[in-house]
Amino acid sequence: METLVRIAEALGRFSARFVPSSFAIAVLLSLLTMGLAMGWADTPSGRVVDAWGSGFWELLTFSMQMALVMFTGYLLALTRPVRGLLEHLAGLARSPRGAVVLMASVSMGLAYINWGLSLVASAMLVRFVVRRQPDVDYRLLVACAYFGLGATWHAGLSASAPLLVATPGHFLEKQLGIIPIDRTLFSPFNLGLTVAVVGGLTLLAWALHPRPERAVRVNPAILEQLKDFEPPVRPSEKSAAVWMDYSPLLNVVFGVLGLVWFGRHLWLNGGWKAINLNVVNFLFLTLAVLLHGTPARLLKASEEAASVLHGIVLQFPLYAGIYGIFKATGLTERIGQLFVSLSTTQTFPAIVYLYSGVVNYFVPSGGSKWAIEAPYLLQAAQTLGVAPEKVVLAYAWGDMATDLIQPFWALPLLAVARLDFKDILGFLLVAFFVYLPLVTLAFFLW
Repeated sequence: METLVRIAEALGRFSARFVPSSFAIAVLLSLLTMGLAMGWADTPSGRVVDAWGSGFWELLTFSMQMALVMFTGYLLALTRPVRGLLEHLAGLARSPRGAVVLMASVSMGLAYINWGLSLVASAMLVRFVVRRQPDVDYRLLVACAYFGLGATWHAGLSASAPLLVATPGHFLEKQLGIIPIDRTLFSPFNLGLTVAVVGGLTLLAWALHPRPERAVRVNPAILEQLKDFEPPVRPSEKSAAVWMDYSPLLNVVFGVLGLVWFGRHLWLNGGWKAINLNVVNFLFLTLAVLLHGTPARLLKASEEAASVLHGIVLQFPLYAGIYGIFKATGLTERIGQLFVSLSTTQTFPAIVYLYSGVVNYFVPSGGSKWAIEAPYLLQAAQTLGVAPEKVVLAYAWGDMATDLIQPFWALPLLAVARLDFKDILGFLLVAFFVYLPLVTLAFFLW
């Protein structure tokens, strides 16, 4: 155990010295992608720059959706019922090691249900756990809160690629047909691998916690910033405006209308299969409005929730620019052809897994990336005689693998925790080096 801790701490020191901020990483990745497009894909520099600049605006809808995931989830987390639930969960940890085990298991469990829920609730749980267990290593605690995004989300109930190919009318239906989720998400292979990964990373979280004298505790200044939400005080004067702002009437009306719409949407569109990112955001917003009780409390909570969106607003366009380069220059096809040329029927799923992880580091968007990669990966699978559901799952697991060491999805968590990515990267690298060979071996043997 102490060896793992020393490795994580050494990687952490390296990260603190040489790994820049998340924004700097995004810029460096942009430059690297440009270089690959010009040098490997033989794309003229002018076309690369054009693709980069045009790509900035390709994911605006997606960026707003991600901002709303964080914003609505944060709003919901500031309500009294959710706060009570999080505090109850935090109380289950009886020691610093127990705190990181709790955080890892909750993060991965919630991500299996819904990645957005995990991202937000895990970030909020950090503040409650660190108050109960101030001796916990704060860097490891925050790193464990990120485990779900790198280990379980694309194997669970909000998985982009498996849910897409199970949906009638998807863009590959003529080539692929419909692949029901009992052949992907609910297959014995996927369920067994998920259990193994959750168990392995939870045990690793316990092993990674340093001895008390070596633990890096939360900075008191950060702990002060993680103070409880304080609702506004009702003004003493009496007026129609004050009554409306501090009365629950409007919130209740909005909340009831929202729940009615949500229920009708599920009823008319096939039940839980009709749930998507927009529906989740709508439900979170509806519940937040309803549970905050009054417009005044909701608006005060909105100010705090909006304060953590700066990373998304600043950096998502840069990753959209990288996506634009991959989409417009043929770089994705070049990388894909390289990996496919190295494959056999037995090794192809593992190669797809590794390849998907490499591309995900540059374009961390599971849904949009699948649209680019799927046609030639599935064609290669057909040529090699590999079942398409194996390609879908290999892609899904690879897509989330490098999330562990990619700052893109960690931005909301880091904003809430008041840390930079380099502060937690050492622990995440150890988790990645344990997780990667385990899953790679599973796909080699499948």
